[in-house]
Amino acid sequence: MPPFEAPIRDIGFAIFDVIGTERLAALPAFQEMLAPDLGKAVLEEAGKFAAGVLAPLNRTGDREGSVFENGVVRTPKGFKKAYAAFVAGGWNAVPFEPAIGGQGFPWLLATPIAELWASANLAFSLCPMLTQGAIEAIGRHGSAEQKRAYLPKLVSGEWTGTMNLTEPQAGSDLARTKARAVRKGAHYRLTGQKIFITYGEHDLAENIVHMVLARTPDAPEGTKGISLFIVPKFLLKADGSLGERNDLRCVSLEHKLGIHASPTAVLSYGDEGGAVGYLVGKENEGLVYMFTMMNQARLAVGLEGVALAERATQQAIAYAKERVQGRAAGGGGDVPIVRHADVRRMLMTMKAYTEATRYLAYLAAEAQDLARHHVDADVRKASQARVDLLTPVVKAWCSDVGFEVASLGVQVHGGVGYIEETGAAQHLRDARIAMIYEGTNGIQAMDLVQRKLRHDRGKAARAFLADMASLLPALRRPDDAFGPLHRGLDAGLKALGEATDFLLEAGRDDPHAADAGAAPYLRLFGTVAGGYLMARAALAAARRQAEDGADKVYFETHLALARFYAERILPEALALAAAVRSGGASVMAIPEDRL
Repeated sequence: MPPFEAPIRDIGFAIFDVIGTERLAALPAFQEMLAPDLGKAVLEEAGKFAAGVLAPLNRTGDREGSVFENGVVRTPKGFKKAYAAFVAGGWNAVPFEPAIGGQGFPWLLATPIAELWASANLAFSLCPMLTQGAIEAIGRHGSAEQKRAYLPKLVSGEWTGTMNLTEPQAGSDLARTKARAVRKGAHYRLTGQKIFITYGEHDLAENIVHMVLARTPDAPEGTKGISLFIVPKFLLKADGSLGERNDLRCVSLEHKLGIHASPTAVLSYGDEGGAVGYLVGKENEGLVYMFTMMNQARLAVGLEGVALAERATQQAIAYAKERVQGRAAGGGGDVPIVRHADVRRMLMTMKAYTEATRYLAYLAAEAQDLARHHVDADVRKASQARVDLLTPVVKAWCSDVGFEVASLGVQVHGGVGYIEETGAAQHLRDARIAMIYEGTNGIQAMDLVQRKLRHDRGKAARAFLADMASLLPALRRPDDAFGPLHRGLDAGLKALGEATDFLLEAGRDDPHAADAGAAPYLRLFGTVAGGYLMARAALAAARRQAEDGADKVYFETHLALARFYAERILPEALALAAAVRSGGASVMAIPEDRL
């Protein structure tokens, strides 16, 4: 496996040229934090940590895995030291407010940094990702006392956080939650079992703060009867120091296809009378609160797709340049496989998808910052609607594409790609879980159609369509240099608009139409949004290319990738729109007993 190279230049181009920092830099919260020199310096340091500390542990961590013995979970060799360095470097605190110990950077900068962690070592990156989600949930919904007790240590990373949602009988249907919480004075006693808890037990930090969904005795049935509790591994003394061990334990670790270094725990609560938990907010409002954490995790999981696409692409290109096999078109001797058109097709697909998904993840990050910090309430509201709309698309499209890119990476390697020693297979195995995490991608698609699209009768979707269409005039050039981009994006936007109209009216005569069309619609949405952002990248590259002293070769690469995307990937939009409009009849045509 070749060493990981942090793609700082590509990330910087995405932040400062494609998405742009002007709107955020004008806000009081970020006037200093988005100065180009500071932002690039922070990225450079993050890149050094990712490549120098985390990446060397990726392969060894996969082979060794986390181990559960005698009630104790040990992470792979080197992880504990790396996590201590991560905390000492202040990396966990990057996106949080200084008032709670954070560094105050926007998510537009924190998101690329998180991408670097996941590219270098996905299994490691999952721990701080869940911790940041716990910070979001407590910060938004916790009491003043809970914030004082837990946020400083979570923000620093000295303590880590988890998300305890599902149970053996529940899966994604949280209405089936059975974990029980009984009030005992100022706290509750929890009993039950939780599964699939990422970093639910480990040796990296002195305390683990579990965010747990459970039911109180008189709670109503279904999702309306779920409450959220803070359940720490170690209880806190009056002075905030660690006290006795809480009544919860790890029962086992899951044996997984990938991310072996990340301990995925089965946790048992209350084997000796009940784990002490503290109610967040009000009883029976827990699922609403948990969605704060879950939606942050969904954006982070989509980013994992970007990160692994980057890692797989780097490795495939390096291999294709050194592997000599076959003769080039037109004759001559044996050549590196990078010179074969079909291999080049795969590599260009990998690079184009990596760039497009990166831009979309960063666009959502910018909207997140605007929703939280813009001085205009109307802008905050519109930006939050944009975040809500893009969240299922980022989660599902970026993770789908990340897996596809990792699969292409195996294909570029040929037979040796299927052999573990090359490392290409690890990217494929690790990427697969992102399509399942935080609600499967089918659930994301149904969320996009049934909630995000229909909730406001398509208002947020149409606003985004209008923003994308506003780019079309800039793509009209007398020399037709951007002709493929204009034609491809124009056709894609029309296809997406027609599919949106269909789904807003679907269901009157065909009850399965919306659900059957949801997955192709999400793919269509991501594909067109990616085309729009690749066109923005092309325009930015053209501007930069015209500057004095510009690296013309570098910017021509971005122009070429945008044209490739427009000619090779955007045309899929027409077929996807046709699939959406076909309704649900063919999907449900075969009776279930004949499947």
